[in-house]
Amino acid sequence: MHRIIGVAGAPGSGKTTYATALAAELGAAYLPMDGFHLADVALDALGLRASKGAPETFDAHGYAALLRRVREERDHVVWAPGFERDLEQPLAGAIAVPPEADVVVTEGNYLLLDQPAWREVRAELDECRYLEVDDTVRRARLVARHVRFGKTPAEAEAWVARVDEPNAALVLASRARADLVVTA
Repeated sequence: MHRIIGVAGAPGSGKTTYATALAAELGAAYLPMDGFHLADVALDALGLRASKGAPETFDAHGYAALLRRVREERDHVVWAPGFERDLEQPLAGAIAVPPEADVVVTEGNYLLLDQPAWREVRAELDECRYLEVDDTVRRARLVARHVRFGKTPAEAEAWVARVDEPNAALVLASRARADLVVTA
């Protein structure tokens, strides 16, 4: 049975950097939540494209099911979706979780969220760490990321204010459900 360690935190807190370093340190497989973004075509159909990145724009049930598979299926590779930032789209079957990996490190904003689908995710984690970083630093990282992937600075700042900051508030409200708080 794989041991699954989660890393949660607000958008821009450094989850990916922390989780990949932790996975390397532990010799663990790395499995980000971002592959469970709904595709833009689905977001358009649901009228949710303008809030891409909010909890309801992910397939949380699918993510929980994959974590269960990773935990239980030890006789073959489990393939997971990834996320291509250049395309801003999920990619099926992009990440291999090998059966010999005893530990899997996963990361995402909403691992600790106290909502039904996200509680399923939390239930699959043996441990979940909350990554905390100064808000000024976090917001600057977000703006820079959005600019790097095609938004103008003004569009990036508007997106951070309209979408990322409300999501950050939701994530912060879930902090108490973490097993460990890590300050970056």
